Amino acid sequence: MQAGITRQDAWQLLRQYNTEPFHLQHALTVEAVMGILARELQQGDEAFWATVGLLHDIDFEGWPEEHCRKAPELLAPAGATDALIHAVVSHGYGLCSDVEPVLMMEKVLFAADELTGLIWAAAKMRPSKSCKDMELSSLKKKFKDKKFAAGCSRDVIRQGAERLGWELDELLARTLKAMAESEDQVAEAMAALN
Repeated sequence: MQAGITRQDAWQLLRQYNTEPFHLQHALTVEAVMGILARELQQGDEAFWATVGLLHDIDFEGWPEEHCRKAPELLAPAGATDALIHAVVSHGYGLCSDVEPVLMMEKVLFAADELTGLIWAAAKMRPSKSCKDMELSSLKKKFKDKKFAAGCSRDVIRQGAERLGWELDELLARTLKAMAESEDQVAEAMAALN
């Protein structure tokens, strides 16, 4: 699959509509996780998966009430392919989009997007402020605590695992591992913004 847009152009486009460090860090995190999971799952096009991850929330900061519906207007003029736009829009299925994730990449994005937020919130509570030393058992405790990071939908994460045909533990473990592996890269990219 083709993205229709280079990584550099995708980053510039994202920054055109997003300025909040939280949103930029989330985009970089999901980009990295998607690239790593594409490689681990032997899906081939790591760059496409990563670009979808980077751009998945392009419209959220500026148009939260139109999330996933505004994205095509922002992506198409920049040259994004229909495949990229479909993937971006599908990650909000059932919440703000009626476009169902059908491809493996879309299912991974649907599942991992919400989960990366939960993992990052859990990491910030640790003395190390990192997920590199987080155990799966610790993440599972945070997942079960409905009061912790209450904005991260456990239902969406569970649905994501089901769509993938994975046990919840597999999704948690794969996403945690990918975030730990990419944490330094994301931190460097964020530091370069200052």
